[in-house]
Amino acid sequence: MNTFALEIWDDECAKCTFYTVRQEGESNEADKFFERFENDTEYSDATKELLIFILKTIGEKHGAHEALFNREENEVTGLPNKGKERIGSFTYQFFEFPLRIYAIKLRENLVILFNGGIKDGPTNQTSSLHIEWRSACEYAKRIDTAIREKEIEIFESERLIRSYNGSSEIWL
Repeated sequence: MNTFALEIWDDECAKCTFYTVRQEGESNEADKFFERFENDTEYSDATKELLIFILKTIGEKHGAHEALFNREENEVTGLPNKGKERIGSFTYQFFEFPLRIYAIKLRENLVILFNGGIKDGPTNQTSSLHIEWRSACEYAKRIDTAIREKEIEIFESERLIRSYNGSSEIWL
């Protein structure tokens, strides 16, 4: 895997800061996902629904609540959640949702978003989003290693990730 940046994608939500990854000279992975589907007539509504789920449901209402991160797919979680989940008076159900975006939940208030795609097969291995899923798993492994080896540090109270030298510019 090439070197990649770990950078803030959205830090304006009340409950959660979202990070993403970016290869040098490219758009970040979360933006690639949303830009790919936002103008696709078949998937534009699902894209908007997923963006609202991320920014409003996770970002503003609940944070990275475990019920919303229940679609474990090896090293990453597929969003949106599977099944019918209830948090307080809110119910979240995405029956046969056509898209997946991959993420890792570091804390209730820190999430890293990757790319994703169309879920058109029964498993990630047989779906057209197989490459995006594998890439997300590789990014997640590298980030996990960086945390364990203290190359990066999580500042939960500030909802930040910093490199070992305190910099917000993170290359792994």
